[in-house]
Amino acid sequence: MALTQSDIDRELAHIRESYDKARAEGAPAADHPPRDFPPYRSSVLRHPKQPLVAVHGDPETVELHTPVFGHTDITAIDNDLTVQHRGEPLGERITVSGRLLDSRGRPVRGQLIELWQANASGRYAHLRDQHPAPLDPNFTGVGRTLTGDDGSYHFTTIKPGAYPWRNHENAWRPAHLHFSVFGAAFTQRLVTQMYFPGDPLFAYDPILQSVTDDSARQRLVARYDHALSRPEWSLGYRWDIVLDGPSATWIEEGR
Repeated sequence: MALTQSDIDRELAHIRESYDKARAEGAPAADHPPRDFPPYRSSVLRHPKQPLVAVHGDPETVELHTPVFGHTDITAIDNDLTVQHRGEPLGERITVSGRLLDSRGRPVRGQLIELWQANASGRYAHLRDQHPAPLDPNFTGVGRTLTGDDGSYHFTTIKPGAYPWRNHENAWRPAHLHFSVFGAAFTQRLVTQMYFPGDPLFAYDPILQSVTDDSARQRLVARYDHALSRPEWSLGYRWDIVLDGPSATWIEEGR
């Protein structure tokens, strides 16, 4: 028998009740979900099961393979996904901006932030995506930028559509943007997702709901910022990425 949304809802409710009970008994908030979250079926099958591998010998060996990013590596249109092709992409233009911060609210400068996403129809420009939705020849869905001295970043893109996935019957992912943040080494790469306010699919998505703590989950949702909207051009959303501490943004660790 196929796994239904009702099955997933019951599992999520049980996990949430257990978490609320643990919190009431004094357990700390869980800002990050377990690597094997049962309602998110594939995480159970592919999460890391072996201990981390220690780097032996010269610890600077790792640094021989670190990324070196500079302004010469980023072009003027890398952060504008709407002008990377000859024609204009279809969909609602949006501006997404925010700051990359540490646990004390200090800006993290000069860091490479990558963005990738589905198009307005909810399809990725990727061979493995066989969702029967149209591809957009004028939208690849990939961008990148460097954070400024104040930790700020800025993207212009198209609001992505929701799309089906095969976690269970009639499973749909809310609209979201994928973000990747590089630090001073490849081992410091962090990946997360940004969501849009008011999405009706939030309650049904095991990936978002794997972040059991309400406040941590809300930190993944951008806020609409009218001052960031551009007249007759795009709507604005603001979303900060916090690397650590009690206000940290959820990171897709081990997924």
